[in-house]
Amino acid sequence: MLQIETWKRVLVWAVVALGVILALPNLFYERVERYNDAEAAIELGADTPENRAAAEAWLDFLPSGLVNLGLDLRGGAHLLAEVELQDVYETRMESLWPQVRDTLREARDEIGTIRLQPSEPGVLRVRISQPEGMPRAVELVRGLSQPVASVTAAGAQSLDVSAEGDELVVTLSEAERRASDDRTMQQTLEIVRRRIDEVGTREPTIQRQGADRILIQVPGIGSAAELKAIIGTTAQLTFQPVVSRTSDPDQSAGVGNEILPSLDQEGVYYVLETAPVVTGEDLVDAQPSFDQNGRPAVNFRFNPSGARAFGDYTAENIGNPFAIVLDEEVISAPVIQSHIPGGSGIITGDFTVEESTNLAILLRAGALPAELTFLEERTIGPELGQDSIDAGQVATVVAFVAVLVFMGLSYGLFGLFANVALILNIALIFGLLSLIGATLTLPGIAGIVLTVGMAVDANVLIFERIREEVAEGRKPARAIELGYEKALSAIVDANLTTFITALILYVMGSGPVRGFAVTLGFGILTSVFTAIFVTRLLIVMWFERRRPKTIEV
Repeated sequence: MLQIETWKRVLVWAVVALGVILALPNLFYERVERYNDAEAAIELGADTPENRAAAEAWLDFLPSGLVNLGLDLRGGAHLLAEVELQDVYETRMESLWPQVRDTLREARDEIGTIRLQPSEPGVLRVRISQPEGMPRAVELVRGLSQPVASVTAAGAQSLDVSAEGDELVVTLSEAERRASDDRTMQQTLEIVRRRIDEVGTREPTIQRQGADRILIQVPGIGSAAELKAIIGTTAQLTFQPVVSRTSDPDQSAGVGNEILPSLDQEGVYYVLETAPVVTGEDLVDAQPSFDQNGRPAVNFRFNPSGARAFGDYTAENIGNPFAIVLDEEVISAPVIQSHIPGGSGIITGDFTVEESTNLAILLRAGALPAELTFLEERTIGPELGQDSIDAGQVATVVAFVAVLVFMGLSYGLFGLFANVALILNIALIFGLLSLIGATLTLPGIAGIVLTVGMAVDANVLIFERIREEVAEGRKPARAIELGYEKALSAIVDANLTTFITALILYVMGSGPVRGFAVTLGFGILTSVFTAIFVTRLLIVMWFERRRPKTIEV
């Protein structure tokens, strides 16, 4: 018999209703976008009358997720930047010289006087007056080398130390260079992302391309020059005393204090003294390393003025925590274990190698690690985006209407049921895209248009099967039941192969290709759902109400 259990009916309509509700904000795009921006601004402390009015323009209990418009639809700026990785090698060698000098001075009786020599970038050359002491000098400087903090370079050391006559030559090892390149690129990506996020733009694309390039695309921003100015700003890094820890951000901090949230602990806030002990301007370097027990940690080092201030503070506050604050968020609050003289220290904890690397990246995020050279820059005007949107809307409407007319003329009442399911299918696609905060590009619109054409394929298979069963003399209920049963395997096979294609496009592709794959993949899932469950439920409800003796499909 043609029956569907009550719980299945409730579940189908619940899924449909959820999809429609999630898609609803896109019908009021500008209003909801202003609401989201106002809510974000109010959370950051900008509780102005304008933001408050915008925040009241949408009901709080309704979802506010939107399908974000990509660069080709909204306009914005496009940059392709090259990171000058060689700058990092040079900086590392310059900062290593004081340690090498102090280490070799302790063996002056064996190696004589030492003198820094001119050298190419990324190389440290030191001349000693007693060449016979060169083996001892090499041994001492090699002692400054650290294990490379990378899971792919286990056992490798960070420095290559060799002798050329009376000159000691120090360079970064190849393994350390590779690890340094990865850290530099990650750090640059993190800094750029944090700075662009501060502008409040929606769904920027910031990704690594190749070994030393970064692609930056920001929809909604005025020009490439404006984007370059944003990237050039400096993030704020401070080291501040911790007064207490709290879960109430609204409590009184007291005079000279402030309350800041933890970056990685939800609901945790720190009461800090406003005056920092040192700032990011005093930080020379921070690198992932290992502690004396071989566990991942982070080494950091200050310049002389910062070293004095930090050393005095740690001597007086052993056992107390201090906060590392980046852009008004506490990224770490380690406890001072001992006096830290000399301007260098180590942050230990229950870290993995990846976590210690990320913490080092955040510590260095106050300044770009290397110069960015902009190889390509484009400003895309909003008029182009509107043209693309209009063209996409026309294509979608034409395809949609054509499919609706075809189904209605070909299958009559059943075709109308398929049309209702097709409309719900579009709503479900936008509901899913809104749920994950996807970015819609012109290829994405193409994927939706293609989905509109493909969405009725399953219904065509089902209705043709029902026609065959009716032609063989089956009763209406049995014909409908067999039509769905016999068409199911063909529907699953056809859509599964297309879904695999969409999955391959997503995994192997990038940018616009992924946008097409996402909308196509979601469209396949929703079209199968609406054809197998929604259309069938509509037919069953109609059949139970009318009980026809014959059906025409």
